[in-house]
Amino acid sequence: MKPLNDADATAVVKESITHIVPDADFGRLEPDDRFRDVLELDSLDFLTLVELLSERTGVRIDEDDYPELDTLSGAVEFLVGRTAGRS
Repeated sequence: MKPLNDADATAVVKESITHIVPDADFGRLEPDDRFRDVLELDSLDFLTLVELLSERTGVRIDEDDYPELDTLSGAVEFLVGRTAGRS
């Protein structure tokens, strides 16, 4: 997969969340809000999100990376950073 920019990464994160929470209200989600708090993701939902992000981007995501994926801004920054330099 090609490197992601902020818009691409945001789209992938939102699409992945919508797969888990079809009625997710992104209007209530600020960039630094925790997904688990605002979108009420439980632990299994969060693991599903991690798997979807990895599958859709080709980025390897280790358990140590999970804290970075807890917010929209963090997930976008993580995915952009991990795909930088790929083509």
